[in-house]
Amino acid sequence: MSDTEQRGWLERLGDILSPEPKSRDELLEVLREANDRNLLDANALSMIEGVLQVSQMQVRDIMLPPNQMVVVDINAPIEDTLKLVIESSHSRFPVFGDNKDEILGVLLAKNLLPLALSKSEGLNLKDILHPAVFIPESKRLNVLLEDFRHTHSHMAIVVDEYGGVAGLVTIEDVLEQIVGDIEDESDTEEEDFIKHIGDNEYTIKALTEIEDFNEHFNEDYSDEDFDTIGGLVTHAFGHVPRRDEVIYLDNYCFKVLHADRRRVQLFAMTIEEPHHDESTSDEESQ
Repeated sequence: MSDTEQRGWLERLGDILSPEPKSRDELLEVLREANDRNLLDANALSMIEGVLQVSQMQVRDIMLPPNQMVVVDINAPIEDTLKLVIESSHSRFPVFGDNKDEILGVLLAKNLLPLALSKSEGLNLKDILHPAVFIPESKRLNVLLEDFRHTHSHMAIVVDEYGGVAGLVTIEDVLEQIVGDIEDESDTEEEDFIKHIGDNEYTIKALTEIEDFNEHFNEDYSDEDFDTIGGLVTHAFGHVPRRDEVIYLDNYCFKVLHADRRRVQLFAMTIEEPHHDESTSDEESQ
């Protein structure tokens, strides 16, 4: 047998004994086995899983809904716009016209800095707007990431099938699906883990300690099995919930605002009055 024939036979035998992955699930199994054998570290495995996950996800899975978008009114006084930019700590803002489905462009916070120094009057905000990028809800995240890279854009406005604004997505939102939550110095600090936003309405960071939650709401949830409210609520779901999923714990209604494939990051929580079953009360009174 020639060297070439022997090499070909050995390669075929290797394929039989160690077949290449034929599907995404098989590939993940091989990678996880490599992690178990310390051939691939946990962070690298997590990012590879994230890359594979991004190729299966659509913009609608991660976009920020309209009621959570920080937007600028083209007709608002410059002083009000400056105040909004400073308080929000964002770097880019969709700018709307006569209605919020009329997005005129994107305002970069850095373009307002000269105004804050010079106190210019009579400036037309339209003069400093950047063109807005509009994308459908069904766009794949891996395609969007490539678009962001080629166009040097960092934000896109998501529109529904009727052309209305369905949400907003940033390059950071996409990258977080790969590397996990990205926080910077402008993100919510520890004292804002529980934020009161209206009558019986709060935003709760998933990393809020159960002890702190109990103290704030005068509750007595156990922290023996879970340290954070995110762990407690995720356990109640029975799976890692996705955005907009809702669950009740006693008279607390938790709605997922932000989550990736591995964990929940932020809840909207509403305290509801305990339901009173009138039929039961009537029977007990008879």
